[in-house]
Amino acid sequence: MTTATVGIMLPRDLPAHQIVPFAQKAEQLGFDELWVVEDCFFRGGFAQAAVALASTQRIQVGIGILPAPVRNAAFTALEANTLAEIYSDRLILGIGHGMPVWMRQVGDKPASILTMLDEQLTALRTLLAGDRLEVDGRYVTIDGAQLESPATTAPPVLAGVRGPKSLAVSGRSADGTILAEPVTPEYLTAALGHIDARGPHSVVAYNVAAVDDDPAVARELARPALEWIGEPDWAPHIDPLPFAAEFAALRERSATRADFVAAIPDEWVDALALTGTPDRVRDRIAELHASGATSVVFIPAGTDPLRRLDSLARAL
Repeated sequence: MTTATVGIMLPRDLPAHQIVPFAQKAEQLGFDELWVVEDCFFRGGFAQAAVALASTQRIQVGIGILPAPVRNAAFTALEANTLAEIYSDRLILGIGHGMPVWMRQVGDKPASILTMLDEQLTALRTLLAGDRLEVDGRYVTIDGAQLESPATTAPPVLAGVRGPKSLAVSGRSADGTILAEPVTPEYLTAALGHIDARGPHSVVAYNVAAVDDDPAVARELARPALEWIGEPDWAPHIDPLPFAAEFAALRERSATRADFVAAIPDEWVDALALTGTPDRVRDRIAELHASGATSVVFIPAGTDPLRRLDSLARAL
């Protein structure tokens, strides 16, 4: 991954027939990266990445993220290496400990998500580097596995995490970190303090994005996509913000997520998403890069994401 890049997320619910046109248009418009997600129960990460890579020529494709508890590290490495062999230097592999509710739903929530993720990250990086692996861990047991034809350049392995302890695991065991939305400069600074990487470490910042010459139009496009961020899992993102206490109080007195997001002040929306004119969004991207993000990734807001690509590209 290069520094100071801008990517776009392929929406998880994009109609299947639009996946190839979306990937190709993102490349044509000049985005550096295309990120696919593996959310339960939409579409598989490797399958989407393979389609995106096969239908484009230049753009890097990131998988952000695969839930580690449901995967065997050796076979994850096998899948990732296959794509890295065919599409040299274009794959970015993201893996995390999975959303707790989904992992419980499929009966695969480990007792220690930190140990599990640490073991997975270490095993994946070792195997993708082409090295032989002998490990008898709590969650990863591999007896002498080694890729037969490792890619010339191993794809970077990033951890998709958000809390302090998980960020520390990412800092010591991954090539980079994927931060879910919303990523503000305040949260980015706090996260980097926990990552404490000993060497080069990329940081991918997801954010809901809407660009329009009328800032109010862009803001209202983005607002509905923020309804989940008042839930407890998002606390690490909100706690560093100057309005964190007011934010929590608003969520507490709002009967539903829809009521909550409708009541969020405009200035909070502007802080929690990349919204506004092309110049304003471009300035926000620069601010995130200056705060330590190596990649800023747009999550398209509003309906018809394929059409929204044109307006988002105006901020490149």
